Amino acid sequence: MPESLAYVILGRGRWARKLCPIISGEGRSVVAIEETRQLPFETEPDYVDRLAVAMRASSAQIAWLCVLPGPHVSLMIQAAIDAGLHVIAEKPWYGSNEDTQKLQSLARANGRIIAVHFEYLVLEEVEQWRAQFHPGTGCRFGGRFRLGRSDRSGIPAIDNLGCHLLSIREYAVPSATISGIRCGYDLPDERLVWIDNSKQRLASIDLLSHSQPIIQRFMKRIEASLDGEAFPFDLEFALRVAGELNAYKRRNPA
Repeated sequence: MPESLAYVILGRGRWARKLCPIISGEGRSVVAIEETRQLPFETEPDYVDRLAVAMRASSAQIAWLCVLPGPHVSLMIQAAIDAGLHVIAEKPWYGSNEDTQKLQSLARANGRIIAVHFEYLVLEEVEQWRAQFHPGTGCRFGGRFRLGRSDRSGIPAIDNLGCHLLSIREYAVPSATISGIRCGYDLPDERLVWIDNSKQRLASIDLLSHSQPIIQRFMKRIEASLDGEAFPFDLEFALRVAGELNAYKRRNPA
């Protein structure tokens, strides 16, 4: 791992502006590429090449894609790998199985890492769940994630917020039955997950009450993986979360 890592952020929104001081506060240099949209009449190969040139010129080692999900994200990941960078993408992951495997294979062939930013997975309490309850056979998992503000993303709450909940299940207790998840905007703030069995509540985590530096901790997990430590939160992990979320939505249509 380079002695002084550098990040390049792609995007110009609220999240990109929030991340810049957090990254620099960890002693990492950070630059931003604000113009990330595919231009009119720009072909996909030309779009990928343009972004790759810009990322290569940044002299960064890690690209953080602070953009809304969509087909463009796969192209941006390809551009970052073409430029020789590791990649962090934001959740939720909407890529197909074919797209996921193609990108993961590209990353492995080039010795790159693709991470998906599920920040709650580095909470100490989630690690304790994994140590104590994994894989969660015979347990039930439930959660609520409600935001006290309106939607700014255009992403349905069940996707945008529910993927956080089901990422915790997938990591800590993947065999647990999903008893129910509830998500919404413009509601009293609540971020809670729990595990129970047929007799009692076994554990719960209030995701709002912690004061842990989870973004910084997620960064350090990624950086440690550059030296060979295992990093589980890749596109294949995100695809499993998406699959469980889609299956839940089919069983529980809005």
